[in-house]
Amino acid sequence: MTPACEEIQIPLEWGRLAAKAWGDPGGLPVLALHGWLDNAASFDGLAPLMPRHLRLIALDLPGHGMSDPLPPGSAYHFADGCLQLFAAADALGWDRFMLLGHSLGGAMASIAAGIRPDRVTRLALVEALGPHSMRDSDFPTRMAAYLSEKTKLPGKRLPVYPDAAAAARVRAEAGDLSLSAAQTLVARGLKPAPGGVTWRSDPRLRLPSPFRMTEGEVLAVLEKIRCPSLLVVARDRPLPDRDLMAKRVSALTGLAVHEVAGGHHVHLDTPEVVAGFVGDFLGAPLS
Repeated sequence: MTPACEEIQIPLEWGRLAAKAWGDPGGLPVLALHGWLDNAASFDGLAPLMPRHLRLIALDLPGHGMSDPLPPGSAYHFADGCLQLFAAADALGWDRFMLLGHSLGGAMASIAAGIRPDRVTRLALVEALGPHSMRDSDFPTRMAAYLSEKTKLPGKRLPVYPDAAAAARVRAEAGDLSLSAAQTLVARGLKPAPGGVTWRSDPRLRLPSPFRMTEGEVLAVLEKIRCPSLLVVARDRPLPDRDLMAKRVSALTGLAVHEVAGGHHVHLDTPEVVAGFVGDFLGAPLS
């Protein structure tokens, strides 16, 4: 029997996060973090395949899915996102917990595990190991692009689609995911609009990041990770920089890496394959 999924609300100081929860409420805690412009439904295929003694809670990150957007005047900076996952864990009453992250969520999870190694007991990553980094010389260009796009934001209009099926086709074509995966994400990511439906996500999420960590900073944090760690990478999606990724893998002592067939959303397209690695890893007895 497929484990039932619960919809829950997590109150924070600035608003509330929505989340989907699976498993025994008293089970070992796992916080799952989705990718950029995705939502908690990213784990709809994977979560029911996890061991029953886990309590897996998949967040809608701020401004995504059914969660509140950040207050006016706030910005979606990567560092704040890493801190917010600990705020969510605090609200859940979790002192120590496991992290499962895909893409942006995996980047956040890996940095969080390095800055608070005392709180993260296991780290499972899908298609991510640390965030995008930048060279020092990139900063002026990135900041200029951010300021330019932020100035234009008030005049931009969200696209409107006649129905969810049309939005799913656009999402599938724009990203590296199948139509069925896009339909899963879109079902939680749309809201009614005059003439059809539009994206629920906060438009501010589409602004370019004004700054990123340097590669040296990323490696310094990854080297601080002390918990058992697992990385699942998709074979059909070429790595942007193999040398960079090799150095990141080497920064984590004992990181287990598994390559599987599929694209960037492999955990949605073939969850049973990814579950074979992630489920065994997260479900193993804690030492």
